[in-house]
This record gives sequence, structure tokens and C-alpha cells, in this order.
Amino acid sequence: MLKKRQNQILKLIVESYVKQAKPVSSNQICKILKCSSATVRSEMAFLEEEGLLEKTHTSSGRIPSEEGYRYYVDNLLEPKKMNGEDMLKLQIIFHNQSLELSDCIAKSLQVVSDMTSYTAVVLGKASHDNLLKEINVVPLSTNQMIVIVVTDKGKVEHKTITLENVSLDEVKKTVDLINHLIVGTPIDEVSTKLEFEIKPIIGQYVKQHEQLYNAIYHVFNDFASPDINVVGRTKFLEQPEFSNVEKIKHLFSKLKEEDLLQEIKQDDSNNIEVYIGKENNIDEDVTIIKTNFKTDSEEGTLAVIGPKRMEYDRVMSMLKFIKENIER
Repeated sequence: MLKKRQNQILKLIVESYVKQAKPVSSNQICKILKCSSATVRSEMAFLEEEGLLEKTHTSSGRIPSEEGYRYYVDNLLEPKKMNGEDMLKLQIIFHNQSLELSDCIAKSLQVVSDMTSYTAVVLGKASHDNLLKEINVVPLSTNQMIVIVVTDKGKVEHKTITLENVSLDEVKKTVDLINHLIVGTPIDEVSTKLEFEIKPIIGQYVKQHEQLYNAIYHVFNDFASPDINVVGRTKFLEQPEFSNVEKIKHLFSKLKEEDLLQEIKQDDSNNIEVYIGKENNIDEDVTIIKTNFKTDSEEGTLAVIGPKRMEYDRVMSMLKFIKENIER
């Protein structure tokens, strides 16, 4: 552990660099701590030797290293109350009784992205605890209909499907068969049960069974797959450390949904986790801050992706607020 003054200097350098994106000089520290420049330079040199600070080529000042950010998050970061503007914008969303929970989550992540200029992600997951209660079909036209899936926890999902030359009677037989044999199955297991229990016998009851089976199978497969929503993909363009075109191209390629599904995967932690630089596999110049949420009907992960020079305390307080309101 560092001494008190070393902790003070590292904290000041991290927080100043986060705000200004400019290397911090010893003179700046001297003015705040009111101590000699020789003392500050000596302590900064020590912090650099310990790998917590780095010297840039363009300035005599110092910036935090990856290890410096990690030390700051683990040892120096103080819990911060949300500022009034952040809280008000998020409260308005969660106090809006007309919004579904999924809409509240999406809108709150949009607010976080807009307020911080970072990329925000929500990764949802069909909970194993959600059991199929029933499936219904509502005709829209001669060849289009809405498939409505209802779980025992009251969650309702719907999807429009297109069928060619299939009668409503055939559709009803298929729905009745599924409701009779699969009700009570966890949502994330329905596709497997369709494959092994419905597919072998559906031809005995339904003439157009192949087209109907494939449509219903894809509906459940989509519902059981993780749902990912990325907000503010282009926010990296607003950060000075990402002005290099090749760096931006690389980041955009890593922000594809299939990559994010792998990198922002759920774990068992109920805390707010911070992955700095090489600790994540998206890019060594970014930080991911994430937390999980779980309700009776939904579970998922909230994440914010930004530069290592991130407002850690602000982002963590916003995620904590959103998580608490989702689970309330």
C-alpha cells in the first residue's frame, strides 16, 4: 500500500486526467497540496517506478497507467452520490408507470450514454425460472399473424410470422398441440423440447406441419437467445484518445453484437465489476463497468464501455441506481 501523500497525489492525477485528458504536472499538484515541488516530483517519480504513473512523450506531466487506474478503483475511489441532473433524468424514466420494464432499462441506458459520452449495453437473458404458460396466435392478414408467448411470471413476448397457404385451422391445431405438451417448460428449454417431442409427431395432426413447425421453432429460439441492445456505438468518436482512424475501426469491429455477447457475459457476481484495459478482451485502451440485475421475470447485464480515462465514480453510481430501480 502507498503512503498517505502518495495516495493523495495518485488520486489527484487520476481525477484531473479524467476531467481534462491532459498530463498532470507537479506544479498542479503543488498548488492543491501546498507542498514543495521537490517533494511532489519525488513522490511522482516513485509512483512511476511502481508502475502507477506514466510519462508521455509530449509533456513533462504524468498520466495514470493501467495499474494506476486499477489501484485507484480498488483503493482510492470514494462512493459518490449521483448529481441532481443524472438522478432526475433516470427517476423520470422509472417513475413513468406507462413504460414496460424493458423500455425503462433501454431508456435509462440511453440517458447514461448521452450524459457520459460512453457506449452503454444491456444484455438480457430469458430466465430459466420463466416457464411457458401459453402460446396464442392472432391473425393479421391471410398470411401474417402474431405469435404471443406468455410466461408464468407474466412476461409477454410477441413476434410477427409469415406463412404461405396455411389455414387458421392448421395453425390452431399446432398451437393446441404445443400448449398441451410443452406448457410448464422453462423458456430456454422450449426449443429443445420442440425438437424432440413436437417435431416427431406434428405430422400426424397438421398437414402443413413443416412450415408451421419451423416458424414456431424460430420464434422460441429467438425468445430464448440473449437479447442485446447497444446504445451510443459512435460515442468513442467524442473521446480524444480515439482520434486514430485504425483504432476507431478496430473498436467498431469489436462492438459487434456477437463479440459483445462473449465479452459482456453474465457471471454470478451481484456487484459492480470493473475491467480495465487488458482485463477485458475488447480493447486494451477501454474500460468496461458492468453489473447484473434480476427480477421475477427478467435477468441480464448492464454495461458501460468507455476509455480507461473514465468517470468511474459517476458511472458506477448510475449503474447502481439503475440496478436498484430495476430490482425494486
